[in-house]
Amino acid sequence: MSENENNRQPSSGTPQKQREQEVPASMRWMRRIKKMFSFFFTTCVFMLIAAAIFFVYLRSQTLPVTKMLQTSQMFDTHGELIDTFYSGQNRQVVPLNEISPYLIKATLAVEDQHFYDHFGVDVKAVARAAIVNVKAMAKVQGAGTITQQLARNLYLTHDRTWARKIKETMYAVQLEMQLSKDEILADYLNQIYYGHSTYGIETASELFFGKHASELTLAESALIAGVPKGPRYYSPYYDMKNALDRQKIVLQTMVRSGFITQDAADAAGKEKLTIQPLTKKKPAAAPYFRDYVRTLATEKLGIPEEQFDEGGIRIYTTLDKKAQEIAENVVNQQLIGKTELQAALVAIDPRTGEIKAMVGGRDYSENQFNRALSNTRQPGSSFKPIVYMVALQNGYTPVTQVKSEPTVFTYDEGRQRYTPRNFNDQYVNANIDMRQAISKSDNIYAVHTILDVGPAKVIDLAHKLGIDSPMKPLPSLALGSFPVSPLEMASAFGTIANQGLHKEATAIVRIEDANGQILYQAAPKEEQVIDPAVAYVMTSLMESVFEEGGTGNRVASTIKRPIAGKTGTTDTDAWLVGFTPELATAVWVGYDKDRDISTVESHLASPIFAEFTEQTLEAIPPKLFQIPEGVANVYIDPVSGKLSNEDCPNAHLEAFLAGTEPTTYCTGKPAKPASGDDKKDAPKGQNGSWWNDLKRWWND
Repeated sequence: MSENENNRQPSSGTPQKQREQEVPASMRWMRRIKKMFSFFFTTCVFMLIAAAIFFVYLRSQTLPVTKMLQTSQMFDTHGELIDTFYSGQNRQVVPLNEISPYLIKATLAVEDQHFYDHFGVDVKAVARAAIVNVKAMAKVQGAGTITQQLARNLYLTHDRTWARKIKETMYAVQLEMQLSKDEILADYLNQIYYGHSTYGIETASELFFGKHASELTLAESALIAGVPKGPRYYSPYYDMKNALDRQKIVLQTMVRSGFITQDAADAAGKEKLTIQPLTKKKPAAAPYFRDYVRTLATEKLGIPEEQFDEGGIRIYTTLDKKAQEIAENVVNQQLIGKTELQAALVAIDPRTGEIKAMVGGRDYSENQFNRALSNTRQPGSSFKPIVYMVALQNGYTPVTQVKSEPTVFTYDEGRQRYTPRNFNDQYVNANIDMRQAISKSDNIYAVHTILDVGPAKVIDLAHKLGIDSPMKPLPSLALGSFPVSPLEMASAFGTIANQGLHKEATAIVRIEDANGQILYQAAPKEEQVIDPAVAYVMTSLMESVFEEGGTGNRVASTIKRPIAGKTGTTDTDAWLVGFTPELATAVWVGYDKDRDISTVESHLASPIFAEFTEQTLEAIPPKLFQIPEGVANVYIDPVSGKLSNEDCPNAHLEAFLAGTEPTTYCTGKPAKPASGDDKKDAPKGQNGSWWNDLKRWWND
């Protein structure tokens, strides 16, 4: 063996491993980096190829046909047209070079600052919005570009779904491929909705400022650019303060975007703007009701305002155009010569809860405030029937007597005092029953009753009847000291007319889209909140309001049918709320500002109510209130409140909850009582009222 062979060392591993050990670490890292780079490069190539194929595919696809804006319509209960919410495209298309550069910059600043840098989708904005929304755990920031908005407006609906968002993105990319940036921006500015059935910047410029879009100043541009975010809130016609606040935000956004200087923004913010008067349109039918329906549809049912105006939807309502016309005419006739006096009227079909007429004021063109919905007016004594129904459920009867005299009431375990007064300080200074208390609107009887049965029970029943306005358990509640709306009062009295079955007040029956698909179908709630017998006894008592000596007697000659109701008068308000079996109506009269009504003005609610009711139901035969099970009709002596016989004059038929009617007679001489089921035993000549006899005969 040679010397060289003897000097060789044993191998420590395979030749491959030996070679790897001999390669420096830096070289091994370079090899790994090359492999990773090769993998990523290959992946990117494949992704680019896929993207190219996808873009080629999009490029080859034809964009959908632009959706056509259609007229939205509102119909009454008979299918008659009430109003249209879009009458053709109020739009004038202009090229981009005929639009003020200020308006273009203002729009880019608030809608899409990187419009000229992205391909239809702003990836940075999407990422930024995602971070903000994750931090807030809610959607507080959007990332839609002008191109995406145009795609949505042209081709899609406003549904908030992922499918719609994906389509919107694809169409946006297609638009970017087929149109230049300036073309997209011009289309957008000619398409965008500025409120008041106005589309496009040229028409909006003429509407707000009476000039062409090319003539808009920086201040004017900033105001108009702020409107599309919420035309209902930022239009200067609805709220100038909101419009100017939004203008300042637009100006500061333009400063941050580098479009204008801070000095220019400050000067524009101080510029006095001259807004053109809104052109008066032909008065629409039922304008207050129309606004109420719009509010319900857009705020409660979630229908976008733009879709409501120009989406081709059909809104089928409960309104009766004939009843509405009668209501408006009667209100106007009664208020002739009374310049500032206002009135409100709401009529409901108690059998369904459907609103048939709504008048929110004397002149919608002058004031759009809907007093029929305003819960700022005290109902006064018209609230008392709710107190008395609670009393009937807690041991009171129509002949329960209370002395009508000046009285100081104590409550809160004797810590508080309350001293009500009758109108003009008139007191009988003797015992009166519930029928007398209602017909003459005695306050002493009402306060005595509410303290006896408990104000909390009255509030509970009021809520069940459809009154949502806040109330406190105080003695003054019996006298209607807590404000409510005419709509609430009509709904509450409609429940009494419907034998205690409360039907939720309804204005919209259904809404259909342009293709006839149902977007909303009414399903009003109903609940039996009062025993039918209690409702009938209360109805019978309220009929006396229109009889001799009652507070509504002055319109008795106008009314040709059975009717029940209650008047209410405060220093500033006059009410009459009443009903027939087919119609429950609340009428309010007063001033908008803190101003007392005169004695003459306080009497105007009654003729409005009477004339409206009679004219509306003119073609419908008079109908008696149906007597339900659990009611006993007996003749009583009004002086003693006991059963009558031939020795007791002026007897009248009274309705009681079965089992609560009197069992003793007005004198010691016995007599067989008359009942609704045995009219042949009624004391002859002592029926008190031929109308009561007729009612009894009708229901036998």
